[in-house]
Amino acid sequence: MKFSAGKAARKWTFGLSGCDQRTIGAVLALLLVAAPAQAYLTTSRVPLPKPRPAEAPAIEAPAIEPAQKPGEEPAKSEQPAEPEKPAAEARPPEPPPPSACRLALTDAIAVAPSIPDIKGPGACGGPDMVRLEAVVLPDKTRVPLKPAGTMRCAMATAVAEWIRADMAPLATNLGTKLLELDNFDSFDCRGRNRVVGAKLSEHGRANALDVRGLKLANGRSIALTERNTPREQREAVLHSVCTRFTTVLGPGSDGYHEDHIHLDIAERRGNYRICQWDVWDEWPRIAPLMPAVRPDEAPPREVAEGKPGEKKTEEAKPAEPAAAQPAATEPELEAAEAEPAPEQPKPKPKPKPKKRRTQPTSPFSFLR
Repeated sequence: MKFSAGKAARKWTFGLSGCDQRTIGAVLALLLVAAPAQAYLTTSRVPLPKPRPAEAPAIEAPAIEPAQKPGEEPAKSEQPAEPEKPAAEARPPEPPPPSACRLALTDAIAVAPSIPDIKGPGACGGPDMVRLEAVVLPDKTRVPLKPAGTMRCAMATAVAEWIRADMAPLATNLGTKLLELDNFDSFDCRGRNRVVGAKLSEHGRANALDVRGLKLANGRSIALTERNTPREQREAVLHSVCTRFTTVLGPGSDGYHEDHIHLDIAERRGNYRICQWDVWDEWPRIAPLMPAVRPDEAPPREVAEGKPGEKKTEEAKPAEPAAAQPAATEPELEAAEAEPAPEQPKPKPKPKPKKRRTQPTSPFSFLR
């Protein structure tokens, strides 16, 4: 038997109070609204997700950090990340690989540690710089440079070869050993001959060395610019340096190298070389005080007379010995000292004539 919800509600609520009727009506209305949804859920089911396969990786639960307490610094993860630096700034620049000269100049040849390249001021300096402290001889003996020289590797190699091949055998021939090299100057950013505004010197390019001498183990030395040094030793050094270096300047070159020898390996067109070093003769041991006596076989001297164009030949006369001249006796010398020469009277000066004053003429002079 069919009946509507409204009729049933009116039939059930018959005889009840108004308040109870309103309450029952609200409950019935809710039942009527929920009936369609209940019918939908019972007629159709919602699909559920498939179960997780056993071979799937386990899911890690995120770690729960404890809450920050008051007064504590925030965790590192909460701090703002610093900006990443470029790769060029993060890593220091790598030094350049050693040159062929640096690889050849080993500790068995010289004590020459590498130093940073010198750049400036201006065109001064250069690459592949070393500090030449000592040259190692074939017998492992060290010949120091005092003071140590700053120069390029190529110049240090040339100096080491010169000491090892030429100067050490020279000292051996003298019966001693080479002890030390007197370094006068090496790298110096300056003009030629220290003249302001002059062309840059090879010293400014770290390509030169000034040498004063070589000290030997027997206490002596080979002073390259001293005349008292045997000429044979100085000439041997001259031939050696002019063969190995492209520029050699010494005494007699330009006036600036009278007390040292300048050496460099400057490159020029056509492999042009400069070797200017005058090996002066040794000074005489006894300086002559008087001119030497004119020899008898010398030709007679020509003496000029008063008139121009006429000459007179003076015959060489033998010098009279001092003993041939009559010597004064002692009594005569005493008498000459005892009796002074009479003084001659001085002439009296003549009196000067007096000037007369001229009186002015009077107009009444005719009355006299």
